Amino acid sequence: MNLTSEHPFWAVRNGILSTYPPLLEDEACGILVLGAGITGALVTEALASDGHDVITLDARDVGRGSTSASTALLQYEVDTHLVDLIKRHGRLMGELAYTACHESIDILERRIQTLSIDCDFLRKDSVYLASREKDWPVLREEAGARRKIGIQVEEWDATDVAEKFGFYRPGALHSIQGAEVDAYKLTHGLLRAAAAKGARIFDRTTATEVEHHAGGITVTTCRGTTVRARKVIVATGYEAAELFDTGRFVNLNSSFAIASEPIPDEDAWWRRCLLWESARPYFYLRGGAGGRAIFGGEDVPFRNAKARDRVLPAKADKLTARFREMFPAIRLEPAFEWAGTFGETEDGLAYIGPYEKHPDCLFALGFGGNGITYSVIAAEIIRSHLRGKEHRYAEVFRFDR
Repeated sequence: MNLTSEHPFWAVRNGILSTYPPLLEDEACGILVLGAGITGALVTEALASDGHDVITLDARDVGRGSTSASTALLQYEVDTHLVDLIKRHGRLMGELAYTACHESIDILERRIQTLSIDCDFLRKDSVYLASREKDWPVLREEAGARRKIGIQVEEWDATDVAEKFGFYRPGALHSIQGAEVDAYKLTHGLLRAAAAKGARIFDRTTATEVEHHAGGITVTTCRGTTVRARKVIVATGYEAAELFDTGRFVNLNSSFAIASEPIPDEDAWWRRCLLWESARPYFYLRGGAGGRAIFGGEDVPFRNAKARDRVLPAKADKLTARFREMFPAIRLEPAFEWAGTFGETEDGLAYIGPYEKHPDCLFALGFGGNGITYSVIAAEIIRSHLRGKEHRYAEVFRFDR
């Protein structure tokens, strides 16, 4: 499936970072990871570090699916408010979901530092704007729920917002736990580290058939080759539905994004934070990538890739107008525009772990706006599962929640 428009920014900016061969001969391994985007890369590196015999397959070139289209805002905030998760799943589950996402940013930073991966990881504050007057009481209630579980969050009134950004909003929540990254470079760095530990990585090889049998699984590929494995980790996002009957868990949407030419106002507050809003679908903004503004939104339900790409120019114009409305003094010049398709769940949470229909598989499906942070959590949960231990966050993301 075509996951992105033709030229997503990160792949164009970075070019070919690493090359891997297609799978041309039958192989066997302990763990087979399907998917070599950011999720598969995090899982592959974690399992290779634990000494597992790992093979990773991807249907495309490494990192050229949804990862190359990600704007890579690393936030602990889930698209569903904590107060709403508590109402839906109970206090324990809701609070664990937010705690997991909060901790995931620290886990990822340590991993990047330990592996010395150059991926432009940078700590950023997060500012969550109340889009309308009626949203501000809702956000203030949300702030109180977060503080109860130890998350540091400040309430900014309209004066605070105007002082920082120069535009009016009734209020905002300010958090210090956030970051940005180049997910494409991170993916390649993780896979290089995994390969150095013995992982075997193959791209341009699509899994076409899965056969469960005593002692494991055999996966057949588009090239007629097979991989026999004890366990399979499915990290192919919503494309997992093509082989594993997971389509009922996810709704597909398309999002649109722009990267500007470099902007000279280096001290502006929007550069210091990840900026997003309470309206749905929301507008979001980050800096980085050589002084550029990277922003997106205008999400719509996904119908097909051609329909998505056809509306890209109009969506890009709306996003540009939105930026200029917020920051009229900035001379914004769009440099790259792209579209990507992503999956989201009804409660905004990922699906991670075993799925009863496929007993020899573990799933790492990081649906939603927290895709990378969910991928970090997935790697930790799956690593613990294969160690024979139940991770403290596993229950939050299980399929039968």
